Amino acid sequence: MGKSGRDWTQIYAIYGMDDWHTPFFLLIHAVFFSALSVFFLLYFEPICFLTQHFLPIIGPGLARFIAGFTGSVTALSAVCLFFAAANFFYSSVSLHWDMAQRMVNSVSDWSSVKQALDLGCGRGILLNAVAMQLKKSGSSGRVVGLDPTGARRNGPSTLSTLRTAGLEGVQEYVTCRAGDPRTLPFSDNYFDVVVSSVFVHTVGKEFGAKSAAAGAERMRVLGEVVRVLKAGGVGVVWDLVHVPEYVQRLHELKMEDIRVSERVTAFMVSSHIVSFKKPNHHFAGSNEVRLDWRFNNLC
Repeated sequence: MGKSGRDWTQIYAIYGMDDWHTPFFLLIHAVFFSALSVFFLLYFEPICFLTQHFLPIIGPGLARFIAGFTGSVTALSAVCLFFAAANFFYSSVSLHWDMAQRMVNSVSDWSSVKQALDLGCGRGILLNAVAMQLKKSGSSGRVVGLDPTGARRNGPSTLSTLRTAGLEGVQEYVTCRAGDPRTLPFSDNYFDVVVSSVFVHTVGKEFGAKSAAAGAERMRVLGEVVRVLKAGGVGVVWDLVHVPEYVQRLHELKMEDIRVSERVTAFMVSSHIVSFKKPNHHFAGSNEVRLDWRFNNLC
């Protein structure tokens, strides 16, 4: 049970998993390698005999070493695959919930929030965490969950996301809509708070996760997040691997109060929460200094 007071069975009963294929795939292979390692253990002597029979140039000692080494690697692979499957399940359920609570706690005052956005809302763990915080603070605000068009082909439907809001008792605080995260369908300075959990890194994967084009797409999404934030608004992003890129870009965009959490292992890689505040517009004499948050000049 996490700090939020919920155990994984309660969370899973409401939200399920965004991507169950990966842990299932890992689990199937873990079972296969486990069975193979047991086979090596039970039939070690016959395997040594067959190894020496098909490789007559090696002696019995080397044959036993090869069979033992292969069996050990097989057993170790099974352990690693079981661990990976467990980590994916934990990251998708318990860790996702706990990180959502940490993200909403990054915003100091929810009572004054009128409009919030969850970018890549998935099944609604973070979306509903924001809605519950709005309800708890007595705010009359609402949170919009953006379902990225085509970004998650096997992702949950809007109806299932709204169903989870109903189960949490916050349906009146939640709306969902489709949209492209690279060109958000909202006007400038629209939201008081923008949050996103383990989503931004998925944008641009069609170009190859490590390609310059994918990096440019992620930066475009980040620029859109800044664009739709009101002056003085707060952004909170939990993501995998690429957070240092986000921090650098946020500094380039002159964001304030940029904070990065400690490293948390999620989905077998490093992850961090980065939070920031969009600065207020300043005036210099009679001329307003305007900053362009868009990130359109990309190759």
